[in-house]
Amino acid sequence: MNTKLNSVNLRLSSLTVFRNILSTKEMSAFLRFLSCEGNLREKLNLYGEFVYSLSPYGNSFSGFLKKVVCEDENIFIVSKAKKKDVPSSVEKNLNEELSLFTLLSEITPEMLFEGEGYEGYIPFFENEKTDFTALYKERAEKVDTLGYGIFASKAMFKVEDGQIVPVDSADEISLDSFVGYEKERETVEENTVALLEGRDAVNVLLCGDAGTGKSSTVKALVNHYYSYGLRLIELRKDQLFSLSHIMGKIADNPLKFIIFIDDLSFNKNDDCFSMLKAALEGSASAKAKNALIYATSNRRHIVKESFSERGGDDIHRNDTVQELLSLSDRFGLTVYFQKPNKILYLDIVHALAQRKGVKMDEKELDIKAEAFALAKGSRSPRVAEQFIKNLR
Repeated sequence: MNTKLNSVNLRLSSLTVFRNILSTKEMSAFLRFLSCEGNLREKLNLYGEFVYSLSPYGNSFSGFLKKVVCEDENIFIVSKAKKKDVPSSVEKNLNEELSLFTLLSEITPEMLFEGEGYEGYIPFFENEKTDFTALYKERAEKVDTLGYGIFASKAMFKVEDGQIVPVDSADEISLDSFVGYEKERETVEENTVALLEGRDAVNVLLCGDAGTGKSSTVKALVNHYYSYGLRLIELRKDQLFSLSHIMGKIADNPLKFIIFIDDLSFNKNDDCFSMLKAALEGSASAKAKNALIYATSNRRHIVKESFSERGGDDIHRNDTVQELLSLSDRFGLTVYFQKPNKILYLDIVHALAQRKGVKMDEKELDIKAEAFALAKGSRSPRVAEQFIKNLR
């Protein structure tokens, strides 16, 4: 191995601030290649493994480095996010390691086989010289909106086995894709902006008929305000037991979070009821100052109750009934998405038809749209969208 690559190998092995990067399969493959002292065939095999590992990044080494460096959760970026002083030793190590990443972004395939006497084909990979010191310092200054760790490159997340993980194929819906319900969305948006600006904001229940855009409204807001530091973590109802754990994980993060619970409803004896109630009432263990709960439900009273349960043997039956039915009232804001009337439904159809380039006489379009809604059993934005898709 030539002297320059040997130096790169040694410097990589001594990473401290960005040491997590060494455990990625891409960097591990690169290190195995650099450390190979076997024959040329083995070296080429390890090189091929390294280049193959870059496939998810457009076959780009610099693309891989940008992602892992910017998303790394380390002592420097966490200290910056928490407005804590960074030890001078950490600053020195950081600068040295960032200069190393800049050097790596200049490496070419030919350089890696220099002095090997190999004249055969060397597989190519992309690499673009990048000033990692400037790139990372800029991100550190904007950590309040750009985030760090897993929150640095995705807007939406879910919980698996108690861990927060990114949603790879998240809904990319935008605010300008909606027709109708402007007032309802504006109400939710104003509350979301208040959260981002550090003003008083409240938990929100979006309730109403199916297909009226409740869930889409929340996701569109997150997409729109992603660059302002907004993220979404979706919890299923059966995961509400992990709510306090999730809140604890994000409590010190400079970003703002919406804890999203879609299609929420409870049975009378549902064990998750108390956890959500504690969060909505402000229990210290189930809240974070940088997070709000947004839930959707097709029911105004989100606790299901049968008539037989109303006549049970509870001595304080009325108090129990009121507790169950008033859970929705514990949300600071309730926004209703009612089923559209015929005029609004057709307005939505017309707007979608124009947007999708549908050419049809308006009267004929109205007749077909109404017939489609009749067959579906209701009018809604979702039904209007399905109708337009069926026409194309």
